[in-house]
Amino acid sequence: MRFLSSVKRMFGGDMDAKSMSLTDPSAFELFGVLPTIGGPAITPASALRVPAVYSAVSLIAGAIGALPAKVFASTDGSKSAAKDHPGYRLVHDEANDWTSAGKLRAQLTTDALLTGHGFAFANRVGDRVVEFIRLDPTSVTIKQDSVTGEPVYVVGGHAGQRVYAYRDILHISAPLDVSPIAAGREAIGLAAILERHAAQLFASGARPSALFYNDNRKGGSDGSSGASIIKGIKAAYRAATGSGSFTEPMVLDDGWKYAQIALTSADAQFAEMRTEQVVEIARLFRVPPHLLFELSRATWSNAEEMFQSFLTLTLRSWMDDWEWAYARVLLAPDERAAGFYVEFVVDDLLTANAATRATTYQQYRAMGAMTANEVRSGLNLSPMDGGDTLANPNITPGKNETVSDSANDNATPRKEAA
Repeated sequence: MRFLSSVKRMFGGDMDAKSMSLTDPSAFELFGVLPTIGGPAITPASALRVPAVYSAVSLIAGAIGALPAKVFASTDGSKSAAKDHPGYRLVHDEANDWTSAGKLRAQLTTDALLTGHGFAFANRVGDRVVEFIRLDPTSVTIKQDSVTGEPVYVVGGHAGQRVYAYRDILHISAPLDVSPIAAGREAIGLAAILERHAAQLFASGARPSALFYNDNRKGGSDGSSGASIIKGIKAAYRAATGSGSFTEPMVLDDGWKYAQIALTSADAQFAEMRTEQVVEIARLFRVPPHLLFELSRATWSNAEEMFQSFLTLTLRSWMDDWEWAYARVLLAPDERAAGFYVEFVVDDLLTANAATRATTYQQYRAMGAMTANEVRSGLNLSPMDGGDTLANPNITPGKNETVSDSANDNATPRKEAA
C-alpha cells in the first residue's frame, strides 16, 4: 500500500496516462531512495546513520516537542491562557490517550524533516477535536480542490482510500515543502562516504602504528632468514606495547630501524573534510554548527546569544507553521476573529542559566509585570498566600523610610507617599 501511494503521488493520481522506465533516475523516488553522484543512495533511514544528520533532526524535533504551547485569548489589548478552550488540552497536555502533545509535535516535525511533511488525523466528536493520531507520511497524498483551491488529503490504508478536508488533518511542512534530506542528499551522501571510509581505514587496526625496515639485509648476520627475524621483531614489539605504552626497552640490531607512522597531509585534509561536512549539514538544516558540537569556532561565554540565534534562525519558522496548523484545525474562523490563537512559550529557552533567569524574574517582578506566584510557578514552587499582587516588593507603601538630609547630613524620617 505504501508503494502504491508513492506511485499515485508521483503520477498525480493518473496512473494510466503516464509511463516511466525503471532506468529513469526519478523512478528511485518511488521507493523513497535518493541517488547521489557520490554513490550511496540516501533514504531517511540511511541519512539518520550520519551523526550530524541525526543530531540536527533530534535537536530541532526535540526542541519543538519540549517547548510548551498554549491556546491564548486576546481581549482589550491583554492576553491570557484559554484553559477552558477544548483545544487547550490537545496543544498543551496530550494529543491522545497514549501520546503527549509534545511527543506528537516531535514525531510530526521528524516526519517533515525526513520526508517533507508530517500529518496527524484530527478525530472529531461532533465539531470538537478530541484527539490527534499520527499518520504515516508515505500514505498521504496532498491534492487541491479544483473549484475552491483548498488542500485535500487522500489517505491510503488497508481499508482503502479516504479523502479528508484541510480542517481534519494537522499538517506540518518542511521549508519550501522539501525535506532537508532531499535538498541536501549530495552533502549527506559525501558525509556518509567519509564516515564509511574512516571506519574501513581504521577497522581492525588497518593503519599500522609503526614501521620496521632494513636497508641492507634480507637475513641476519648469523644466517637466519628475514622472515624469522621479522617474526621475532613483531613479537618483541607486541610484548613491549602490550599494556598500551612502552614498558620495556626495545633493542634493534643488525641494521634494523624503527619509524613511527604519522598522519600525512592527505590524512589532515580528510579530517578537515569531515569537519566541513558537519558545517554543510548544519547549513542544510539551518542549525548553528556549535549546536551540532562543531566547536572549533565557538565559545562557552555566549550561551544566550547561541539560543537566541537557534530560536530566530531555526525554530521560528517551525513554530509559526505549528501555530497556524493548530489554529487551522482547532479554532473555528469566528474563534480566530474573536482573538483566540495558539502560541509557543519560549521564555525557558532564552533564559539559559540560573543567574540570567533570576535577574529576568527580578526585573519582571520589580516592574510589576509578574506576580510572586507567577515567578514561583516558573521555578516549580508552590504558590504562597498573598502572592497574586503585582505590587513592587521593593517598595512598601506607608512604610517610614530613613533618608539623609543633604544640608546637615542628619538622618530624618520621611513618610513615603501612598
